Amino acid sequence: MTAPERAAPPTAWLVEAFLEHLEWERNLSPATLAAYRREVLAFVAFAHEQLGHERPPQVGGAAVRAYLAELHARGLAPRSVARALASLRSYFRFLLGEAAVTLHPARAVPHPRDLERTPAIADRYAIEELLESFADTPAGRRDRAVVELLYAAGLRVGELVGLDLADIQLAQRSLRVRGKGRKERLVPCGNPAAAAIAAYLPDRAGWRRRAAADGAEPLFVNQRGGRLSDRSVRRLLDAAVRRGSELGRLHPHSLRHAFATHLLEAG
Repeated sequence: MTAPERAAPPTAWLVEAFLEHLEWERNLSPATLAAYRREVLAFVAFAHEQLGHERPPQVGGAAVRAYLAELHARGLAPRSVARALASLRSYFRFLLGEAAVTLHPARAVPHPRDLERTPAIADRYAIEELLESFADTPAGRRDRAVVELLYAAGLRVGELVGLDLADIQLAQRSLRVRGKGRKERLVPCGNPAAAAIAAYLPDRAGWRRRAAADGAEPLFVNQRGGRLSDRSVRRLLDAAVRRGSELGRLHPHSLRHAFATHLLEAG
């Protein structure tokens, strides 16, 4: 928690609309929504009371940097400051999509440089920022579906690229996974992952038409229609992290750890 929760801000800041977006489109837990609320309300209060900003378009990169400096001066740990920035990036990305702002003031603000090492477990803010970073393009929809499924189902990358179309049951939000020793197990995947896969499937169908018939029907394919490789998964994950998340060097196995940890945190 970066600051005491303040009174509700003016409707121009669209905080409640942002939280509804996270709840209904990202299906976040009540605890995570409460954390986002605290982070964003604390920033809005700072922007209004300390900088005199009345509306989101008045906020620039300097305001975001001033807020992070304020958190640092109050003695917050670098990871907490980075989490606040991740929340603001998601918030301003939403405002940009709603045409409430024309620029994203938090996008170019660097994360704190004094994090000596990447945490072993990525926190939910960083995961959310990573998932929201994919473009709404055929490759972007596929890549988001890949990362959503790695995180939501706790898969190994080899298990993910080995999935066939017949292994996924979107209506039941489950998939059949072949693990080590070809042992099969049924794994739930949740609403966000199922929605991401459903959004990707029309793009997959288009790419598969380019591939020679081989009897296989892989779930995740490259733009030539062939099965996506584990190297490609690692490459797309590295590219997503470079777009500005606080995750540092993130490997697919890190998402498995995050999956297990966040399940435990949610009871």
